[in-house]
Amino acid sequence: MEPLQNGVNHFMMSNSNTDALNSSENKDWTNVDPSRAFVTKVKRLIVKVGTAVVTRSDGRLALGRLGALCEQLKELNSEGYEVILVTSGAVGLGKQRLRYRRLANSSFTDLQKPQTEFHGKACAAVGQSSLMALYDTMFSQLDVTSSQLLVNDGFFRDAGFRKQLSDTVTSLLGLRVIPIFNENDAVSTRKAPYEDSSGIFWDNDSLAGLLALELKADLLVLLSDVEGLYSGPPSDPNSKLIHTYMKEKHQGEITFGDKSRLGRGGMTAKVNAAVCAAYAGIPVIITSGYATNNIIRVLQGERIGTIFHKDAHLWINIKEVSAREMAVAARDGSRQLQVLSSDERKKTLLAMADALEKNISTIRLENEADVADAEAAGYGKSLISRLTLKPEKISCLVKSVRMLADMEEPVGQILKRTELADKLILEKISCPLGVLLVIFESRPDALVQIAALAIRSGNGLLLKGGKEARRSNAVLHKVITSVMPDTVGDRIIGLVTSREEIPDLLKLDDVIDLVIPRGSNELVSQIKDSTKIPVLGHADGICHVYVDKAANVDMAKQIVRDSKTDYPAACNAMETLLVHKDLSSNSGLDELIVELQREGVHLFGGPRASALLKIRELSSFHHEYSSLACTVEIVEDVFAAIDHINQHGSAHTECIVTEDSEVAETFLRRVDSAAVFHNASTRFCDGARFGLGAEVGISTSRIHARGPVGVEGLLTNRWILRGDGHMVDGDQGVNYTHKELPSKP
Repeated sequence: MEPLQNGVNHFMMSNSNTDALNSSENKDWTNVDPSRAFVTKVKRLIVKVGTAVVTRSDGRLALGRLGALCEQLKELNSEGYEVILVTSGAVGLGKQRLRYRRLANSSFTDLQKPQTEFHGKACAAVGQSSLMALYDTMFSQLDVTSSQLLVNDGFFRDAGFRKQLSDTVTSLLGLRVIPIFNENDAVSTRKAPYEDSSGIFWDNDSLAGLLALELKADLLVLLSDVEGLYSGPPSDPNSKLIHTYMKEKHQGEITFGDKSRLGRGGMTAKVNAAVCAAYAGIPVIITSGYATNNIIRVLQGERIGTIFHKDAHLWINIKEVSAREMAVAARDGSRQLQVLSSDERKKTLLAMADALEKNISTIRLENEADVADAEAAGYGKSLISRLTLKPEKISCLVKSVRMLADMEEPVGQILKRTELADKLILEKISCPLGVLLVIFESRPDALVQIAALAIRSGNGLLLKGGKEARRSNAVLHKVITSVMPDTVGDRIIGLVTSREEIPDLLKLDDVIDLVIPRGSNELVSQIKDSTKIPVLGHADGICHVYVDKAANVDMAKQIVRDSKTDYPAACNAMETLLVHKDLSSNSGLDELIVELQREGVHLFGGPRASALLKIRELSSFHHEYSSLACTVEIVEDVFAAIDHINQHGSAHTECIVTEDSEVAETFLRRVDSAAVFHNASTRFCDGARFGLGAEVGISTSRIHARGPVGVEGLLTNRWILRGDGHMVDGDQGVNYTHKELPSKP
């Protein structure tokens, strides 16, 4: 396989999915989408991979995708699943090999002549052995045995053949061998399927469906080059992924494009095969074969791709609320909320606070269940801490909601009045942004703060919390929306329950006005890369405390201790301690280190601190621990501290401890972070502590809002112009005055 064999080993990643799949006995199925609950009983599955997945756009084999496919099948095989593969690609592979052979055997003169296209049957004959050899090589790298079975539709007319086929496959599966099926195109007598679709099957999609019935599979997975079945062309931004196919609803609504780029099938063939198999009792899922782990995700119960099931019309969630419908409902609710008077919005917030107090026992019960599940799953202490809703935390939430209710009305405020000309008055007025999408991880208290801020600022809201807080988020959402005025409706605050809905929401830049991700660096970066909607937030919370040579050491010890240990999992907790070099020659540094160690803080060092203190040196200062750990480094002076923070920090919150006011002012002016403090703990960087009532998060962005984002950060402005028949008319006869007027007339 001259040009083909090279590089096969490069694509084999033997450990990439080792921990991706849990057996059904160990998996927590409480998070499985109800429409995918049947996957808990899957034992035997058939995976069909199409030509568009097997090959690249230039017709060459997609070795990376094939390697990922083999790894997934190996993982399933080792977990006890009975896996059968139906593959296309023989014709494309044969064509590639024949082209190579012709090129190698041709003279330059021969190559100048018009090249005839290869006969498809010849391509199939050459490609079948090559394709099987490739699978054999890849599976051998993973210590898996595979076998080849070539079939024609005529074989299935013979009952004896069907019986023998079933027995052979059962025997192979019992030996943990993966059977690989392909139609024997080299001797097929049919033409293209659109010209001749007679027979028992007419392409590898229909073959996969037929095998699913004959071999009594529990699930058929059809891998495509798109995420599933769409309501229109997948490239059209208005097209929506159809999660559940219902023949009665979708058969007449959807039209299909051309057949497969290289193969004989396409989406039409996949849907026909899926419908036949599903209505015969075999669930089918069409999903992308481009992703490296979609088969495993299907078996984990995730809501990906399009499902075909004979009972789809009976499912409760048959009338799904799309991402757009949810966002539009939140926008409509926002507009109704703005119509309410200031007193009515205040009463809504007070009712929210009362409802939280009244339901504290129910909230705690659901939260304790989440915490118990998280502990059983082995989550870290920092996540458990963020997840837990202690009574005092709920009381603080109630207090912050009431504080917001008592704030001066933020919406509709006249920010500026200007007389443009006689009797022509321009007003700049505060108004809501519109619809907010807030994605947060394992902090259910964030849901309350964000919802209260949205109501106070008149914004519609979509919330997506972490799965660890599923029960807590659900009960808090129910409590809060239960007090919404009838004219506004409970859909002003939507709770997104599946992460599979997030990609659809991130496409809605015409409805959603701002995305606020609260969580890990990975989460924030992923959101920023996935949407055109403006994103507000911070990726890291690498906060510094610099202890200057002129610091009061006792004060410094208190500030350092509080900044690190008051709430280590918070984004405003100290992660790096910088100490002036002079303190290393007296007792100052030692006292600070002892103070941290007494609190159980695990210390890591930069080059200078690690050598002096004999602690482990870190390879990078850009590290957020979110736990009882921090980095220590020694610096020359305040300017070195400033340079260190600006280079290695995340522009979040920094503090200087010093009695030298000139040094302090230098630090406050030159550190380029959202919040910079003098002789105060970094933990003060918080919306409630700043008197904002609450916060949707802390922004390190330099556009719109920076630092703790409260009500003001969720507002924009609009312009109201009041005239008396004024016209521009080329500015003839208009006497502009541009005179500032009092904000209140």
